[in-house]
Amino acid sequence: MEIGVNVPNFGPGTRPDVLRRWARTVEGLGFDLLMVSDHIAVTPDVAEQYPAPFYEPFTTLSWLAGITERVRLGTTVLVVPYRHPLLIARMAANLNQLSGGRLVLGVGVGWARQEFEALGVPFQHRGKLTDEHLQAIRTAWEDDADYRSGEIPVWVGGNSDAALRRAVRHGEAWHPIRFTLGWLREAVERMKGAARELGRPVPALAPRVVLRLTDEPVTHSERRAGEGTIGQVMDDLEQLRALGAGSILLDPFNGDPEETCRPEVAWQALATVAASRR
Repeated sequence: MEIGVNVPNFGPGTRPDVLRRWARTVEGLGFDLLMVSDHIAVTPDVAEQYPAPFYEPFTTLSWLAGITERVRLGTTVLVVPYRHPLLIARMAANLNQLSGGRLVLGVGVGWARQEFEALGVPFQHRGKLTDEHLQAIRTAWEDDADYRSGEIPVWVGGNSDAALRRAVRHGEAWHPIRFTLGWLREAVERMKGAARELGRPVPALAPRVVLRLTDEPVTHSERRAGEGTIGQVMDDLEQLRALGAGSILLDPFNGDPEETCRPEVAWQALATVAASRR
């Protein structure tokens, strides 16, 4: 089972030198995957949670590809309706080629209504647009030699039933985000049911979990996977593996943009996980 890290590519503490240190820390600790998020127009609804600067993911990952050697690179998640599908297909194919086949394309429908308005994309049609764009991207990769670049796994993000069904139709993996283990167990069964209904293979499971280490055990019923003592976190990872997760993404960002000014806290948490894997 591979374990990756969601690296904050936003916030007041994020600069090129900090992103470089993030990449070298993630790769140096032996993690398998480095992923970043996606926003284009940092409208007020985005800025409240993920303030500027916000580094565009394809640009950022292309740069990080040149300063890393082994770690896979990806998006968690690219908001598909924000870009023309042929642009996504081309940029993904080129990045995969330039990185030596290391790209994972995590995709989603998006949530920031003001950002959709700023980009001139109809928010109410984002699900339909995402489905159409994903099909167009697949067609470009399969039918046009200019877009071919080897296999690029598509992880479909989101926790809704619509996202789960979209993963069955369009993805190599389903990429749910920040959940309790009880919720995930039920959702995996719904995904299997959707696959049977649609006559499609069951996609792989590639969840993104919080990483919030505590000195004392977290015992309340709404504890999310990845919260608690290092023992609880490692047990969560094992339970996710038992549920079929082939890849797990750790997200050390806990919601306060000022955390980006103190990346050493996250790096220490990641080092603790890395040491416990050995």
